[in-house]
Amino acid sequence: MGRTIGFILIGIAIAGFLLLAVLMGGYVADDELAISTAIFGFTIFSVILLLPLGAGIFMVWKGGQEAEVAARATKQRRLLNMVKTQGQVHISDLAIEMDISRDDVQNMLYDLVGKGLFSGYVNWDEGVLYSQQASQLRERSTCAVCGGQLELAGQGVIRCPYCGTEYFLE
Repeated sequence: MGRTIGFILIGIAIAGFLLLAVLMGGYVADDELAISTAIFGFTIFSVILLLPLGAGIFMVWKGGQEAEVAARATKQRRLLNMVKTQGQVHISDLAIEMDISRDDVQNMLYDLVGKGLFSGYVNWDEGVLYSQQASQLRERSTCAVCGGQLELAGQGVIRCPYCGTEYFLE
């Protein structure tokens, strides 16, 4: 909505500049105004027209940023839905279906873990993402993949030092 209003304001400002130029040019052509007076008038009214132009440019820019944030949130929601409904998903399938890179999947996943929206684990070597309840993960001390002893790797992340599987807690 903000982008639309921004484009409208830019259009109004451009139309105002054109109308002002035509009016001043007409007065000069009819010898009703001196060229210097027309330039002065154009300059004064142009300053007024800079306000909607600037506001329009700002709204278009801000709308673009908001669209990027909304698109990222939609992709994160889609990733969560796919993992939670299927239980386990291959990262390559996520990347293909969402048209993003493996690194983007990893960054999204860490972002969701940081926000407390995802719990589960991922085996980066096998390329599989698993969804689990946080209570099941908190009770886990051994790796579901290789049986190795798990270690705390960061806030909300437990890692198996043997096979590299990462478990995410909410």
